[in-house]
Amino acid sequence: MSATRKHTALPKAQILIEALPWLTRHNGKTVVIKFGGNAMIDEDLKAAFAQDVVFLRQAGLKPVVVHGGGPQISAALDRHGIVSEFKAGLRVTTEDAMDVVRMVLAGQVQRELVGLLNQHGPLAVGLTGEDARTITAIKHRPEIDGELVDIGRVGEITAIDTGAIEALLADGRIPVVSSIARSEDDGHVYNVNADTAAAALAAALGAETLMVLTDVEGLYEDWPNSDEVISRLTAKQLEKLLPELASGMVPKMRGCLHAVRNGVNTARVIDGRVQHSILLEIFTDEGIGTMVVPDAEGDA
Repeated sequence: MSATRKHTALPKAQILIEALPWLTRHNGKTVVIKFGGNAMIDEDLKAAFAQDVVFLRQAGLKPVVVHGGGPQISAALDRHGIVSEFKAGLRVTTEDAMDVVRMVLAGQVQRELVGLLNQHGPLAVGLTGEDARTITAIKHRPEIDGELVDIGRVGEITAIDTGAIEALLADGRIPVVSSIARSEDDGHVYNVNADTAAAALAAALGAETLMVLTDVEGLYEDWPNSDEVISRLTAKQLEKLLPELASGMVPKMRGCLHAVRNGVNTARVIDGRVQHSILLEIFTDEGIGTMVVPDAEGDA
């Protein structure tokens, strides 16, 4: 073996060896990944995301991808002449808007993601929360200034049925789930927050990890005065911080809290703007972003 070849091959071997304990630890475990933010729009990041998810699957993990599609929905509503309105951080979803939401999530965003994953083999299968009653919801009425407000067809999750997802995982497939829910009581469908849906699915599946891709480095210690990222905190510590968080981070961190309080070992918010951030988080000692752990583990 030439010196040059040795020089280029050794670092690769060292990287693989560093990943070994993590590969062993996560083998056979379910990982729920919320796909969103910039990673969903930038072509290179999208391709890297698909490679990461397929790598997890080939490395013996069981990835489940959950996605929303805020920017794509807004663009489609504009094209249909429907004004986007937000209340309490949630999109007001009229009946007309719901038709567009459903079309964009299940017919555009999900299809594209399934296509990217399936460039690597016959792996991904798309479904929405409507399929096999995976996600059931009732009407969500947020409270604004002490009053409950009607924001249309926005749902609050009441039940998860993991049967279809578990069947796909047992068959070696990668489920890609759009955050639409069937209605518990009126035969319609609901738009549900994708962060919330990912957390509910992670808990119901007894996942090892919930990973939420964001457009920030993680949870900041003292934003905007400092850009120090909190690398790890317990459920209790997170609960104390929730009232102070920026509105966009609230559903993500609430989701993390719900997950670790309901059987998921770790929940992580990671920077989706970094290529291969999922692999960096799962298979290296450094990790990136913010990790939330259950109270007992942190207290010990």
